[in-house]
Amino acid sequence: MSNAEPTSGSDVRIRPMRPDDVAAVERLTSQSYYELDQRTSPRGASDPSPRSAARGLLWQRRVHHLLGTDPGGCWVAEVDGAVVGTAVSFNRELMWVLASFAVRPDLQGAGIGAQLLAGALHHGRGCLRGILSASADPKAARRYKLAGFDLHPQMLLRGHVERSAIPVVDRVREGSAGDYDLMDSVDRRARGAAHGPDHAVLAAEFLLLVADRSTGSGYVYATETGSPVLLAATNRRTAADLTWAALAMSPPDVAVEIPHVTAANQWAIDLGIAARLDLHTLGYLAVRRMKPPAPYLHHGSFL
Repeated sequence: MSNAEPTSGSDVRIRPMRPDDVAAVERLTSQSYYELDQRTSPRGASDPSPRSAARGLLWQRRVHHLLGTDPGGCWVAEVDGAVVGTAVSFNRELMWVLASFAVRPDLQGAGIGAQLLAGALHHGRGCLRGILSASADPKAARRYKLAGFDLHPQMLLRGHVERSAIPVVDRVREGSAGDYDLMDSVDRRARGAAHGPDHAVLAAEFLLLVADRSTGSGYVYATETGSPVLLAATNRRTAADLTWAALAMSPPDVAVEIPHVTAANQWAIDLGIAARLDLHTLGYLAVRRMKPPAPYLHHGSFL
């Protein structure tokens, strides 16, 4: 794919993303994802809301990080000089990850998404495995399936934690940068590739809990209100202990979420039911040449 020439037969130009594109890309994805959430949110879920200014700044920080560590996977589409689409992908060891993918709602169906995805997939051509988190949009699911990905329905557990269900968890502690080597080792075992430089970004946004025991190791990043956002462990017992430790931080009057649960992680469903959380379906985990990671709860952008 050319880095400079417009695509044939149209005024759409596909080119590598630059740092000065990030703010426009953030606005585009905010608009696109909000429109998508309005169309696809499951019955009973909270009403979708636009990305806040604070979340927008965090989103931009993540994309600047990916541009700095693997710029070849980041693409934009332009029409008359305006950014109308994006694909943000990156390689970690031998895994290709699609972090973000969006086309302006009024231009969807015009072939822009297919061209962006082709550029991102080309960047990962040397990787053994691929992974992405897909919405419930049928058109997106079809696109990923045709690109060679297997689709695995995802579930979401949401609600207020039943406090009496929280067990006593031993030997789970706060993590630090000194744990990154251990965490990368757990990543390789659970999903086939380390997160490497992404840990520093995640640790700046979330609380980190680590278990390093003779019976199993693992870690979880969680929000300040106890919702796990990324978890990897060497066995189900350690994964459950880390999740309970995160949920125990939740205030009694604040709802929590356990997102991105696949059927391969039945331990998380069992735990959520024990905590009296409600179970919903929400989108797909799309994987290529790999099984859904387990015991593992992936992050929506860093997977």
